[in-house]
Amino acid sequence: MNLSNEDLENLRDARALLENPSLAARIANALGTPIERGLKLLPASASEIINHSTRVALEKALQLAVTSLDRRALRPPSNLFHKLVVAGTGAGGGAFGLAGLPVELPISTMVMLRSIADVARSEGELIATPAAKLACVEVFALGGRATSDDATETGYFAVRAALQQVLAEAAQHIAQKGVAHQGAPALVRVIAQIASRFGIVVSEKVAAQAIPVIGAAGGAFVNVLFIDHYQDIARGHFVIRRLERKYGGDLVKAAYERVDLAR
Repeated sequence: MNLSNEDLENLRDARALLENPSLAARIANALGTPIERGLKLLPASASEIINHSTRVALEKALQLAVTSLDRRALRPPSNLFHKLVVAGTGAGGGAFGLAGLPVELPISTMVMLRSIADVARSEGELIATPAAKLACVEVFALGGRATSDDATETGYFAVRAALQQVLAEAAQHIAQKGVAHQGAPALVRVIAQIASRFGIVVSEKVAAQAIPVIGAAGGAFVNVLFIDHYQDIARGHFVIRRLERKYGGDLVKAAYERVDLAR
């Protein structure tokens, strides 16, 4: 079976979104200044604060995914609404800087997760299933590359393959016990794997907000770029999953690898 022309076009669009997941480039283009400038302004404690905030944010996102993502009816994704909410939290982050991250990031992450779930529903995902809920959380790993990744591990399907086992273990645990035991090894492993990639993008966001000219208004703008980045990744991810349900994973992966991005 071959992909229809429409689905092949969808696949091409998805690949364009998934293989260029650089928030730093978006911020640099929008603000006219490289992220490296902000990174140099961060204090020595920044890495510890970012890592802790990232893990807390993902733990809360996982709990939200399991307990409430299936309570909303199927409807088109409300991208603009979620951007406005995240802009508000970003304004606070811009005003308080790194000190505000432990409060701002979990809120922004949960709003983004809601937006990701809306995108997933619009592509036919059954959010009530543990696998679909975790696929929503997985998006946070697809928007950035871990510093430990080498050239063979940075593509979309390579990242999914690296997460496949820990996501399957987490799905089994959630199906049996929910997230009541958040210290369970299966949940700890999946949070750690996703955090290693999500933290890279969070660092880029924090670095942009550290640039002196940013301030509260700029912090809101950076957060809009932040959620827009993950909305795009979610769109690509759930288009791929929809095509996999229709054609099978092997066929979609083979087509993905040879599709021509040129128009």
